[in-house]
Amino acid sequence: VQENVLQRVLQLPVVSSTCESLQRTYTSTKEAHPLMASVCEVYERGVQGAGALAMWGMEPVVRRLEPQCTFLTMLLPKAVAVANSLACRGLDCLEEKIPALQYPVDK
Repeated sequence: VQENVLQRVLQLPVVSSTCESLQRTYTSTKEAHPLMASVCEVYERGVQGAGALAMWGMEPVVRRLEPQCTFLTMLLPKAVAVANSLACRGLDCLEEKIPALQYPVDK
């Protein structure tokens, strides 16, 4: 089973603890400040709407490029595997040189 560099990065204690801390702060801020909660909800809906609009807008482009995409899907897995492997090796070097990555943010 090949390692996935994104999963490895997300599992680093410094990254996972930072994400958890940000989520807790965001949630508690929304709960403590109703005005801020309504502003955040407006932005959240805006981001969701922008994503849906982008997908809708890209549909004709994707349909038009579909024949080329079929060819690329044969090449893409190999390219992604090579890039992932290189990124994993780079992460190995970072983990060796920066031991703090193995500790949660509060330590």
